[in-house]
Order: sequence, then structure tokens, then C-alpha cells
Amino acid sequence: MNSETYIKGKPVSLTVLDYGLFKVHANGRVIGIVGFLIRTDRDETILVDTGFPAKYAYDIEASSAEDKLGSFGVVLSLTEENLPKAQLAKAGVAMDDVDLLVMTHTHIDHVGGIADFPGRPILMSAAERALEKPIYWSGLKPLDWPDREYMLVDGDVDLGPGLKVLAAPGHTIGQLALLVELPETGPVLLTGDAISRPAEIDERFDTADDPAAAIESADRLMRLAAEKGAMIIYGHSPEQWPQLKKSPEFYA
Repeated sequence: MNSETYIKGKPVSLTVLDYGLFKVHANGRVIGIVGFLIRTDRDETILVDTGFPAKYAYDIEASSAEDKLGSFGVVLSLTEENLPKAQLAKAGVAMDDVDLLVMTHTHIDHVGGIADFPGRPILMSAAERALEKPIYWSGLKPLDWPDREYMLVDGDVDLGPGLKVLAAPGHTIGQLALLVELPETGPVLLTGDAISRPAEIDERFDTADDPAAAIESADRLMRLAAEKGAMIIYGHSPEQWPQLKKSPEFYA
């Protein structure tokens, strides 16, 4: 993959996108569904993850039944305001402004809008793109891979100056994390679901697809964060979620 192909500029802002709330049945955790908008000093726009499929904004109950979510949890809140179009609009960005879509992995709460950005390249792991279809949820495979240009990575990649994609398998075979260097905030590590919340480290990632790989990935990410003095944004931390700035606010 050519890291110079798409991203020329340095990140100047990071916006947290609110894709809704989900409650996990097993422990009662209420977690935010998160996406990110990264903008550069060359006026480039990168969207990281797309949340649940849009159908959830119109009928949570029917959509949950169709996708067999009931065995895991319940979508508490998800309206049109939580879809990428509205979340981007809050930040003054149109769907057509997105230059690159980054998929950290293809579970249902990240991959729902993967086909909603026609003509835009998609960066994701080679291992996950090699699957017949996106992982989605509970063995269901309703989504096809959209006809796009794919930027496939099988290790760490310098996507552009101050923007690094990190391979962090374990939660899924192709889980990715990102390190974003911001001019004022400094380094920010987006762990994605490689570390959904700090307590997952102590729990030894017992719900991951590959716990051993997840432990190794998390150890590496936490070492990197310590070395860089990075702010960490976890994938689904109930404690952190209410404290994060969200669109239209941003980290600069």
C-alpha cells in the first residue's frame, strides 16, 4: 500500500461521532457507539467507522430481531441524528466530502454504512477483506463488500504525516487501531475494539475471537501510548464516553 496515495496533510482535528447507545445484557454496561472524523491541513477528510446499519434509526426493535441482537444486548438510542450523515453535518462535513473511509473491523456496530460512500476508497485489514463477507454479527452475513478501491494493510502503516494505522488483531482477525498526532492535543491513540475499555485488559480479553492475540495487541498499544504520552480513546468505555467531546466539538 502506498501511504502517499491519499493523505498528504497533517491531522489538525479529531471529532468523535456519536452513533448511539447500546446496553450489554451480561453486565448492564451502557456503551457508546463511536466513529471518528479526522481532518488535515490539506483539507482532507477521513471517516473512521460508520456505526450500525441505517435501518436501526427507523425501527430498532425489528432491526434487532432481524439481526438476533437480543442474545447480546439492546440498542437503547439510535435515531437519524446518530447516522454518519447527521454526525458529519454537525461538523460541517457532507458525505461527499469524505476522501477515505477507514474500517477498524467489520462488526455490525462499525460496518453498517460501509456502502454509503460511493466512489470513496476503503482502508481496512487484508485479513478481514479476504473474508467472503463482512463479519457483521452472530453468524449472519447480510452485507456484501461494496465495489470500491480497497487499501489493504497487513501490518502497521504510515497513512500520512502524523497518522498511523496499527494492526491490532484479537478482537477480530483484522482489528485496526490508529495513532493521530494533533497540533495542540498531541498524540491520540484510538484503540478501537482492540481495547474496548481499560477493564478488558484485566479480564484478559475473554470474549475476543483470539484472546492471546488480543492480549499481545493491547500490550503493544499500551506501551506505544506510554512512549508517546498519548491520550487514549477506548472503543466502548462506559466511564469515558460521557467525558469525550463529540461533534461538533473536536480535539485540535
